[in-house]
Amino acid sequence: MRILLCNCNSPPSLSLTPPQKPPPSLFPAAAVWTKKTLITALSGALSLTLLVSSPSPALSSDSPPFQPPRPPQLSTPLPDRCNEEEEEQLQNKVVLKPEFVTNEEIVQEAWQIVNDSFLDTGRHRWSPQSWEQKKEDILGTSIQTRSKAHELIKRMLASLGDPYTRFLSPAEFSKMARYDITGIGINIREVPDDTGSVKLKVQGLILDGPAHTAGVRQGDEVLAVNGEDVVGKSAFEVSSLLQGPNETFVTIKIRHGNCGPTQSLEIQRQLVARSPVFYRLEQVSNSPSSVGYMRLKEFNALARKDLVIAMKRLQDMGASYFILDLRDNLGGLVQAGIEIAKLFLNKGETVLVNNRTASASEIVASALHDNCRAVLVGERTFGKGLIQSVFELRDGSGVVVTVGQYVTPNHLDINGNGIEPDFRNFPGWSDVSQHLLKCNLHQQG
Repeated sequence: MRILLCNCNSPPSLSLTPPQKPPPSLFPAAAVWTKKTLITALSGALSLTLLVSSPSPALSSDSPPFQPPRPPQLSTPLPDRCNEEEEEQLQNKVVLKPEFVTNEEIVQEAWQIVNDSFLDTGRHRWSPQSWEQKKEDILGTSIQTRSKAHELIKRMLASLGDPYTRFLSPAEFSKMARYDITGIGINIREVPDDTGSVKLKVQGLILDGPAHTAGVRQGDEVLAVNGEDVVGKSAFEVSSLLQGPNETFVTIKIRHGNCGPTQSLEIQRQLVARSPVFYRLEQVSNSPSSVGYMRLKEFNALARKDLVIAMKRLQDMGASYFILDLRDNLGGLVQAGIEIAKLFLNKGETVLVNNRTASASEIVASALHDNCRAVLVGERTFGKGLIQSVFELRDGSGVVVTVGQYVTPNHLDINGNGIEPDFRNFPGWSDVSQHLLKCNLHQQG
């Protein structure tokens, strides 16, 4: 099963100039989340387990064919707290191919994912008792075809009353490839062990993708990337280390399971995401200042990297201010939204929004606005304050499940409400400066 954390309607910080003081942060230092509930305020410490998951969607059918690397060499197992039971489980682990998974197993897998992960915000028709009854009703009948199994999953998810929890056909699931930020098709997550240390585990991977073909399996621990030890690094930092130009190679060192052998693998990158960034330099009327205009279409795997490049180029061209255009941006990867917000938290900017600014776009807009780092111009935003994870089922289809909820730094629930802009029409730069000054004085008072 592969998991992609997104913030979508259909789905290490870099400062260009050294900050004089620590930049405002997005999440509360005391953020607490449980298995079934999560309310996240976008201010405070920048680490939250649920939000740092990297994506692991399937590769699209039009991707270039992957050329398998040379056969890997196994090395001697490293010492670890292993026992015979774990070793036996590792040796007996079998990855079932889609044709060997029964229709009943697919339906039950979807049911279990919702049972374990679904967030009940109080607006749905979900209850543990009704969901348990749903399983008994559905699995009590014979499911003759795969299409019938998929239809049952759709009906089962629709009964929750949540418009964002839904089924994805194999073709729809394959389109999630643009959210693979590693380029090799793995989803890395920080997993604490019983000693308090944190390991970087492969939470999921693209079936027949570069990493899977090379021998990486779900549950493997990532130990090094291109010879660099990853101990102490976050999942996002390691995902960034894995990135590189399309069709180039990266070497990763992994340990299979908790106690298996270590293995060094050379893997060829396959990138399917397209740049979501458009930028240009504009001259301010009656002023020597220049403005860097950047439009971000979605928060995909390339969003942060390409936005950093655009900002640097615009600064080199003389930009004194930035405009970030999020109009018609329906969202994407939550972590990409967080990392992009961090890029702008050092100084005042302008963010353009409209009624199709949603999800991860609203994370960025509210974080910059409530931290007095930007003014919002345009229309009230869409109002989607829920977070979804995308889970792959064993036949290549998937389910999108609402797993989290967030509020703004000012503790406003935007779900169904949206964010009201500061200005309907574009203000003068002096008005922007005055507005941000008043906002900072208000916060200090």
